[in-house]
Amino acid sequence: MSSCPTCLGPHTEVREPSAAVIDLLELLRRRMRMDLAGLGRLDGNLLIMQEASGNARMFGLAPGCSMRREQGLFGRVLTGELPSLIPDTHRDPRTANAASVLELGIGAYAAMPVFDADGAVYGAVGCLSREPLPFLGPRDIRFLGLLADFLTEYVSDLHGMWEARSRMWRRVHDLIDGGGPQIHLQPIVDLHSGQAVAVEALSRFPDSTRPGSLFADAAAVGLGPELETTAVHRALALLPDLPPYVRLEVNASPTTVTSGLIDVLLSTGAPRRLALEITEHEYVDENHDLLAALAILRGHGVHIVIDDMGTCYSGLQLLLQLRPDVIKIDRYIVRGMATDPAHWAVAEGLARIAHGIGAQVVAEGIESAADLTAARTAGIDYGQGFFLGRPTADLDTACLVTRPALVSAGQS
Repeated sequence: MSSCPTCLGPHTEVREPSAAVIDLLELLRRRMRMDLAGLGRLDGNLLIMQEASGNARMFGLAPGCSMRREQGLFGRVLTGELPSLIPDTHRDPRTANAASVLELGIGAYAAMPVFDADGAVYGAVGCLSREPLPFLGPRDIRFLGLLADFLTEYVSDLHGMWEARSRMWRRVHDLIDGGGPQIHLQPIVDLHSGQAVAVEALSRFPDSTRPGSLFADAAAVGLGPELETTAVHRALALLPDLPPYVRLEVNASPTTVTSGLIDVLLSTGAPRRLALEITEHEYVDENHDLLAALAILRGHGVHIVIDDMGTCYSGLQLLLQLRPDVIKIDRYIVRGMATDPAHWAVAEGLARIAHGIGAQVVAEGIESAADLTAARTAGIDYGQGFFLGRPTADLDTACLVTRPALVSAGQS
C-alpha cells in the first residue's frame, strides 16, 4: 500500500457501519498490541485500505492507499503465499527481503481474509507492528479469525459505502483535472488607515457548491491535500498582479502543509508576500511535522495565521504551540461585540493575549458600522468582512487602498 491512486475515505451517507468497523479494528489492534489495524478491500488486482485504526502515518499509509495484492503482505496472505501471522518479519526468510517490509518498516503482521455473505472474498483484515512481536501465537490468530467472521455482517454496507465514496472521489478528481476552483479575493483591512494590507484567497466552485462542504468531501475521500494544493497554485498565480504592499493569504490544513506545501510556497520567490492560514478542522496537538514545516516557512518570511480563534481546536494551547504572526477572531464572537458585553470582553481579551506574544489580530465577519466600531474599541488591528469588502475576482476592487466603508464610518 504505497501512494494513493484511489484515495477513498469515510462518507457521511453511511457512517454507522464505518464507525462500527473502526471500533472493531481498534479492538483488534489493542488485542494484538500492534501499531495499526486495517481492513483492505479487493478491487480487481488492487488491495485498497478501506478503514484503519492506529498510527497509519507511521507506515506511510492512509485509508484509500492501494497496492497490487501480489506486492503487499495482506495480498500475499490472500493468495496463500504467506501465513496469517509472522511475529518477526525480519527473521522469517519469506518476508525478510520483501519490499513492503523494508519500505514500510514492518516488524510483525497478522492478516486474514474477510468474506461476504455469498462466500466470496471481500478483502483482508489485519494488523501491522513496527517492532517484532515474538509472543504472538495461535490464540491470537483464532481471535483474528473470529473478528474476520464478524466483519461479514458489515460487508454489504461497506460495499455501498465504497460506491458512495467512489462517486465523490470522481467528482473531486474531475474538478481538480479541470483546473480546480476559481479564486476570489477578500481584503483584510487596517482598521485605522483604511488600507488593504492583505487579501485572502477563497475558493469558488461551479454550480454554487459550498466550498466548505466540497473541501470536507475531498478530505473524506483522501483528496483534501490535492484539492487544497490545487487551490493554492491557482491563488499564487495572482501574486505578481497584486500591489507590493498587499500580502496574499492562502489556506491549508495541517495535512496539506506537511504534504509538500513548503516547496510550493517557497517556489514563488516571494515568501515574504505570503501568509499561510492554518485551517482548524484537524487537531494539531503533538504534530511535530507541522511545527517543523511552519518553522521553515516562518524563517523565509511567510506569516503564519490561526483561523477562527476562540472556536473548535483554535484555543490558547494552539496559540502557544504555533506562536502565529496573526490570529483571526471568529465571526461568531465579532458579530456580537456591538451588543453583548461578553462578546466584546472575549474579543478584547484575545486581542491583548495576541499582542502580548507579538501577533497581529484580525476580526472576521465585520458586517456593519457597529461591528467596526466595536472592533476598534477592543484594540483589534485589522478587519475582514462584507462591510469592508466582499470576495471578488476583481483584483483592483480587492486591493483598494482606502475602503469606502471606513470612509463612511468617519475614518479616512
